[in-house]
Amino acid sequence: MQEEMILVLDFGGQYNQLIARRVRECNVYCEVRQYTMPVEEIKQLNPKGIIFTGGPNSVYGEDSPRCSKELLELGIPVLGICYGAQLMSYLLGGSVATAPVSEYGKTEVTVDTASALFQNVSRQTICWMSHTDYIERAPEGFAITGCTPVCPVAAMEKPEQGLYAVQFHPEVMHTQEGMKMLSAFVLGVCGCSGSWKMDSFVESKILELREKIGNGKVLCALSGGVDSSVAAVLLSKAVGKQLTCVFVDHGLLRKNEGDEVEQIFGPNGSYDLNFIRVNAQERFYGKLKGVEEPEAKRKIIGEEFIRVFEEEAKKIGAVDFLVQGTIYPDVIESGLGKSAVIKSHHNVGGLPDCVDFKEIVEPLRMLFKDEVRKAGLELGIPEKLVYRQPFPGPGLGVRIVGEVTADKVRIVQDADAIYREEIANAGVDKGLGQYFAALTNMRSVGCMGDERTYDYAIALRAVQTSDFMTAESAELPWEVLGKVTSRIVNEVKGVNRVLYDCTGKPPATIEFE
Repeated sequence: MQEEMILVLDFGGQYNQLIARRVRECNVYCEVRQYTMPVEEIKQLNPKGIIFTGGPNSVYGEDSPRCSKELLELGIPVLGICYGAQLMSYLLGGSVATAPVSEYGKTEVTVDTASALFQNVSRQTICWMSHTDYIERAPEGFAITGCTPVCPVAAMEKPEQGLYAVQFHPEVMHTQEGMKMLSAFVLGVCGCSGSWKMDSFVESKILELREKIGNGKVLCALSGGVDSSVAAVLLSKAVGKQLTCVFVDHGLLRKNEGDEVEQIFGPNGSYDLNFIRVNAQERFYGKLKGVEEPEAKRKIIGEEFIRVFEEEAKKIGAVDFLVQGTIYPDVIESGLGKSAVIKSHHNVGGLPDCVDFKEIVEPLRMLFKDEVRKAGLELGIPEKLVYRQPFPGPGLGVRIVGEVTADKVRIVQDADAIYREEIANAGVDKGLGQYFAALTNMRSVGCMGDERTYDYAIALRAVQTSDFMTAESAELPWEVLGKVTSRIVNEVKGVNRVLYDCTGKPPATIEFE
């Protein structure tokens, strides 16, 4: 049991675990639980503070998620966010109504800087709004501490009872001073010391895994990416030779990546692991033949992964657990819990219904990418591997729009290798969360060497993000994009046009499919 913790109660929004991540950025331990958690269990946890999350519902809906009013009377500070703010108002006798004008996106909010939440915040500050309902009238005894021209109660508080509420989302990067607000609540209002560190997570997770697995055999799905690599090393620390890592080369990896993974984790690599490489390129290409729909591709790739693992497990004999490097953005985008499905990840929503293992273990399931990297460093994994570019489980299958073929894989591998090489040569990779080349299904007319061409367009993507739940398109230097474009159209057969994606997340996702 942690000495200090903040409890996040989940009411079904997209950013719920992101709130927990922001709290952990304040070096305070945090857990996310469902809003149905009984009050008695909450008392036993003894949190220093509680945060009500956002959600897609109206507080007046018949099936809307609601918690007990008693939670607001425990003497524990509570912060309500978006739906959570409306719920607080509703439970305490305020008025919530359909807003005459919905607010969505970056909005200037005027705040009372005398409030404990806003003491270090600009009086006019940019916040991320996403609501149709709004608090029409605050409950009795509450002071209004924030407003917009169309939202009369953008923030409210009753500090003598430790109750605070904001209509906007302080947890997303689009709220410019959101971390100041959350830090003020966690460290100021709740009085947390901020002494929790990632090494605490690593130590406790190793002990938890050791106890859970016991003498069982473990099969780890190793892709060579950051997430699965950290999961593999974490398991090796916990159970040693009980672990076998299976690396499936599905033919959808980046250029030369299969050999690179084997060099790191194979018999001559740096880790004392049981390592098996399965070359299954033709098997995956055959399954994907003629398939264009993104979700169908994801589910096909996911099922084939599992079938390959099952086959390898039978060769090893009596494997009890399958370990995967699932992280929280995979979970939330796959629509688990009450969130909307954005896309199925092969190691989450893309799993087939029947999997021949006793249990699937996902030790990183509640972490975001930057937290996974911190855990990797705590485990002694080299920085080169820890800070490797993120790569989706379905690989280039979701960076090729439309049908996947061996020739299209070759095109996107070559273009992506050029792009990554020039980004690194220019030294502009340090501030980027992710960057890659994707192959569109658009073909257009071009002219090369006085000859007419009718070839594909490559789309380049680069984003800045800390959590991979939200992202901004990176403004790369034009000379870098120009050099990349010139090299791709000259060196990659089948491409005559290069595009740059300027879209953020939201409304787009980071990957193309």
